[in-house]
Amino acid sequence: QVQFVESGGGLVLPGGSLRLSCVASGRDFSTSTMGWFRQAPGKQREWVASIDRVGRKSSADSVKGRFTISRNNAKNTMYLQMNSLKPEDTAVYYCNTENRLFSWGQGTQVTVSS
Repeated sequence: QVQFVESGGGLVLPGGSLRLSCVASGRDFSTSTMGWFRQAPGKQREWVASIDRVGRKSSADSVKGRFTISRNNAKNTMYLQMNSLKPEDTAVYYCNTENRLFSWGQGTQVTVSS
């Protein structure tokens, strides 16, 4: 059974940084394009960033230049380094394949507030 476990969220001041982790289990994701997504209160889940099997990256305009996605295929793990955080980045962050193929994990809450 495929499972995603996200961690690393928390409460941070505007301008601060966090590093999220996503551990995938149940199958080998090393050849899959993986993505980070987020859902803010009252809003639909949105795509944040993706990384393909060879490390090519893409990200939403709202986080470009601030968030960096990376992965460790040997550990079936993906990361999201978030810098210069803004209050509008407050959301629950999730990982999945880019095409959202599997069930969602519990996510990790990121709150940016003074």
